[in-house]
Amino acid sequence: MIENKVVVITGASSGIGEASARLLARQGAKVVLGARREDRLKAIAESIEAEGGSAAFVAMDVTSPADNDAIIRLAEDRFGCVDVIFLNAGLMPTSPVSALKTDEWNAAVDINIKGVLNGVAASMPLFLAQKSGQVIAVSSVAGLKAYPGSAIYGGTKWFVRDFMEVLRMESAMEGSNIRTSTIYPAAINTELLGGISDPTAAAAMKNLYSQYAISPERVASVVSFAIDAPEDTNINEFTIGPTSQPW
Repeated sequence: MIENKVVVITGASSGIGEASARLLARQGAKVVLGARREDRLKAIAESIEAEGGSAAFVAMDVTSPADNDAIIRLAEDRFGCVDVIFLNAGLMPTSPVSALKTDEWNAAVDINIKGVLNGVAASMPLFLAQKSGQVIAVSSVAGLKAYPGSAIYGGTKWFVRDFMEVLRMESAMEGSNIRTSTIYPAAINTELLGGISDPTAAAAMKNLYSQYAISPERVASVVSFAIDAPEDTNINEFTIGPTSQPW
């Protein structure tokens, strides 16, 4: 059941995060939105509430443990609990290793890896105390298969894959009732494409996306499915892409 569940979403100001927030709110969830762009969060939350949904928001940087703690506190203060945390914030640097875009490497590690760790660390004490909870994280098809130009991005997403699988196993061993779901999107029409600074890589990815990209709403429907699954089940991996492309 999704109705009345409290869902914290990072990277909620656009793309998959925004689409998921809007869909889940229409299905009766109470959504708590976090991202760096406060103006975007405010507009999305107001739009959700204008449609009769429930939403709260806070500007945050997922690389900050304190900001992750703050969004969990907001959810508890506003809605009384947290049922799900959807760790969606991410960067997609794409370039050959030889380009040595080390600033982008470090930013990707901070957001794609540390952002997931910080979100889990912030929500875990509450989930353990209430003996329930669900962690959903976004990996990528680049976390399943190696692609030239995606050594750093793919490496961060391989980490998410391994981390989430171990979290699933440890939850089962410890009897904590924490469910996990990892999503592996292929080409999705989001703002990630605009963050590629290498001209050659950007052109190649633009061409790829023009042929195969699907909407973030498609991913949002999978997030909804994962949350709506019976509480005693753990449907933990979803690969999402167009049927015409063998990712």
